[in-house]
Amino acid sequence: MPRVDADLKLDFKDVLLRPKRSSLKSRSEHVAASSGSGKADLDKLKSILEAIPPLRYICLDVANGYSEHFVEFVKSVRALFPHHTIMQSKSGHDMSARAGVSEQRAGGIPGQETVMLLSLSWVSHNTECKHPPGSVCTTRIKTGVGYPQLSAVIECADSAHGLKGHIISDGGCTCPGDVAKAFGAGADFVMLGGMFAGHDQCAGEVMEKDGKKVKLFYGMSSETAMKKHAGGVAEYRASEGRTVEVPYKGDVETTILDILGGLRSTCTYVGAAKLKELSRRTTFIRVTQQHNQVFS
Repeated sequence: MPRVDADLKLDFKDVLLRPKRSSLKSRSEHVAASSGSGKADLDKLKSILEAIPPLRYICLDVANGYSEHFVEFVKSVRALFPHHTIMQSKSGHDMSARAGVSEQRAGGIPGQETVMLLSLSWVSHNTECKHPPGSVCTTRIKTGVGYPQLSAVIECADSAHGLKGHIISDGGCTCPGDVAKAFGAGADFVMLGGMFAGHDQCAGEVMEKDGKKVKLFYGMSSETAMKKHAGGVAEYRASEGRTVEVPYKGDVETTILDILGGLRSTCTYVGAAKLKELSRRTTFIRVTQQHNQVFS
């Protein structure tokens, strides 16, 4: 019989950070070798890392961090490269950004069980928390599978930090305030895809449509990506990503400065002198709306 988990689970849109007494006076105070998890992938990864010794980061691409095969694959990689930092990327979703448990990083993991498994095995430095709220991800629509991002980060961070690991929050951020909430929930890193799409530094040409400049942004499990990188959508699976046109935004520096400015303000409001103090100073309050939308 199916089990229903009735415990409350929250997304970024469901909460705000509560401001607190603060003594602060002013707001002024990854290249990695990527690999799948097959035998041929392992051989290719070895050849890349042997050819480029300075490369110290390994990003393993897998859709489901719960997979026993994936855990065993990470162990194999760890045995071969004991001093490299291992991370996992959620296959089939936007690749513009990501953020993550433990001594290294591995898989799209919504719950505590896999975080603890990978950490206790001492195989993963950074675990990615995402399942899957990305702006060009359609996994929730195609499969009905998912987990609210804020709760995922809180639960994973609780497990990871007890084992001296790190958490990457990947997906769901739509504004600088969401980035602050992810850090406040316990994330050590935050990945951004949609917020960085459309800039000069993103792949793809600037196009003009209806008198406006746009760039394409697509999920890595979209039909667009699979046609480009794998010759099409395999018969055994469905596309789990979309392709969208986003406004051309120019250089990414302006967007990054806006995000950093928002984070500094958050720290000021809650009394965190440093970013790493933010989660210790955070109290979330549930809300019915994020902001006044009269002029939206």
